[in-house]
Amino acid sequence: MSSGNKKEKTYRKIKKKNIWGSIIAFLLFSILAAVVLIAIVQSLTLYVIDEKLSAEYGNVRDMAKLYDANINGNVSGSYSILDSMDRDYVITDNGGNILHQKGDATYASEKKAMTISDIEDPVILYRDNTPDGVLYINNKGRMSIDLDMLSDWFKRKDESDFLDQDKISEIEQTYEDKKSFTLFGSWDPELLNIVRGTFKADKLDFPIWLSTDVNGGTEDLIVKARIQINTRDVLLMAELLLALIALIGVILIVMLISAISTAIKQRRITNLFFNDNETGGKNWMWFLIKGQQRLRKSMSHRNRYAVVNLIFVKYRNFCVCHSLAEGEKMLRKVYGVMNGLIDSKEICAHCTSSNFALLLRYQDVEELKNRVYGMIEHLEQTGDDHKFSFQAGVYLIDPYEEINLERDYNNACTARAAMADSDDSGMVFFDEKFVDDQKWLDSVEERQASALANEEFIVYYQPKYDPSTNKLRGAEALIRWESPDLGFVSPGKFIPIFEKNGFITQIDHYMIERVARDQKKWLDAGYECVPVSVNVSRAHFVEEDLAEQITALVDKSGTPHKFIEIELTESAFFDDKKAMINTISKLQRNGFAVSMDDFGSGYSSLNSLKDMPLDVLKLDADFFRGENAGDRGKIVVSEAISIAKKLHMRTVAEGVEEKEQVDFLASQGCDMIQGFYFAKPMPGSDYEKRLSGEVTPDNGESISRDGGHQ
Repeated sequence: MSSGNKKEKTYRKIKKKNIWGSIIAFLLFSILAAVVLIAIVQSLTLYVIDEKLSAEYGNVRDMAKLYDANINGNVSGSYSILDSMDRDYVITDNGGNILHQKGDATYASEKKAMTISDIEDPVILYRDNTPDGVLYINNKGRMSIDLDMLSDWFKRKDESDFLDQDKISEIEQTYEDKKSFTLFGSWDPELLNIVRGTFKADKLDFPIWLSTDVNGGTEDLIVKARIQINTRDVLLMAELLLALIALIGVILIVMLISAISTAIKQRRITNLFFNDNETGGKNWMWFLIKGQQRLRKSMSHRNRYAVVNLIFVKYRNFCVCHSLAEGEKMLRKVYGVMNGLIDSKEICAHCTSSNFALLLRYQDVEELKNRVYGMIEHLEQTGDDHKFSFQAGVYLIDPYEEINLERDYNNACTARAAMADSDDSGMVFFDEKFVDDQKWLDSVEERQASALANEEFIVYYQPKYDPSTNKLRGAEALIRWESPDLGFVSPGKFIPIFEKNGFITQIDHYMIERVARDQKKWLDAGYECVPVSVNVSRAHFVEEDLAEQITALVDKSGTPHKFIEIELTESAFFDDKKAMINTISKLQRNGFAVSMDDFGSGYSSLNSLKDMPLDVLKLDADFFRGENAGDRGKIVVSEAISIAKKLHMRTVAEGVEEKEQVDFLASQGCDMIQGFYFAKPMPGSDYEKRLSGEVTPDNGESISRDGGHQ
């Protein structure tokens, strides 16, 4: 059953709800209370028995110690010691044969094990075969009471066995008014003391046999224990039960009052069920229930319907600039305009915040599109001094599908979300591509943790070369994903997802740790290593101890800090500038170089250079592409390199693919070039060959270890 159908069913129940529901609840609670009371009585009784049993077992263990301590070849002497005790007992060998006994051996042949409080090992018990043997161990190893035998046990006892008749007479003489015994009356302390005295102690006495091994485990001592429940135990349980009964009674009275109140409030609840407080109109529940009813009655090939999610763009900004009251006033106005633009067979409701839901009829998709755009144009003019923006996501309901308005509205919301990055008015129709995108998102998020644990993420390296000497000067670490299920996944398909869901911080740690480990391996192999830059996401820079985290990860591998360069994008500089500067400074004090990636891709690059104490500046690849990559581009690049040199920063040009660009950058004093001209990103094994000099740059020019051409 869909959520919409459940809500509709709930509405019907509320609409039909009457006093009988509360009365039934009252009766059910009464029955439940009785069951609980019985369970509590049984639990308390078994708890008391368990405590008594624990004490009795301690006595049996003491008898066993006396027997073992005095046996010393004088078995008869040990028997005499046990016989002197006021206990019936039996000593058997391991085969169950009786070696000695005192009293009748009335224990059953079947033995059971049970765990007793304060005793580590299970205790062996035997049921008593006499009519008094009401206690036994069930198949689950728990103490139980044979209720039939207990009833017979009480029948055999005379009232005088339990009650002190003199005390009862004293109560009758002192308190002739029986109202003193009412449940909710106050107990007189003197009366309570007399009532306590009416019971004779140690009258509830039940036998059970306890066993323990003696004589080095070659014999068993089986002792008849007496579980005696005295006056104090009974009264303690009775007082507790009276308190519980009083509490349950209060609850029952409250429930009865609630049942009466329910009948009074029933009509009011039904009226409020569909009311929206912000607009004064209809709410999401009304849209869902009434909409599904309308679709069941009118949906056909002639009467086709579309669900629209319409959102008031930047509504929260309007509330901040004016007031929440003004914002709600505007919502009411928008709601009124939309209701004036639909007919009697269509539905409009306010859902949440600035979201509205519409159920519109249509004959032709183009006609529907024009109509929705017309509604948006009307709504844009809602404000007297403002031109607002509205966005609509539209889902065309399939007449052959099962009616599920909640699902259809969710699809309309998914379509509208495609415009989430824009503040302009617009409309998007739902497409199955949105479903594919969501499925991809789900599959990535479902596998991300296991992929990290299984090291499915692979480090690729893209070398950086000195354009003047063709010497390898550095590299950038890039991530790839080799998934057993998804295959080879490029970063563009999973990195944006990780950045949104926060998993990117774990990827940062993963990359730093793997690069440091590789660098250590190559250093130990004798290679002339160069610094490798590792990207750290802007999400990570909100952590005050980021520098300490990075330092710990690198130190774990034993790699010198100078071989790890921390690279952050220019967009990160728009966040907390003070925290950013503090982190960069700590990294530099720890021996790490820090670089700015994508310089020139944003709007505050020069301002960032002014404030940030960076070591390396990476020129964005767009400097070398497009219509402005000619003379104007060269001027900008030349000046950027010049500024970097004056600020004592090294420069890296990325995205370089042509020799002409390399020659120009070399002439301007650019320190390093990263791009397809020299090398594409490659696995660590291929990069290792570059370190060793076994493989030359991709431009075909071989290099020597000192940087000279060969």
